[in-house]
Amino acid sequence: MATVSIKDDIYKTITKLAKKENTTETKVLEDIIEKGLRNTESKIPDYLIGNKDTYDPNPERRLSFAGFIKGVKPFNAVELVREMRRGE
Repeated sequence: MATVSIKDDIYKTITKLAKKENTTETKVLEDIIEKGLRNTESKIPDYLIGNKDTYDPNPERRLSFAGFIKGVKPFNAVELVREMRRGE
């Protein structure tokens, strides 16, 4: 059990929700906090993640994979896409 200070306007909203849902303010707060904590984990619904075992939503890790590939000679990206579409 803990004591938390909440702004008056937020507390009034929580009280209204509790009365509307016929429950306690504590239950309303717990539900809101649990939903908020779940939302910080991933914005992608589980059913859309094909690689759940290896998926890592850590943005810092993803940025570490970003970079440039240095090629031997310059290339025209537009022409490369056209070649791939033609099957060359």
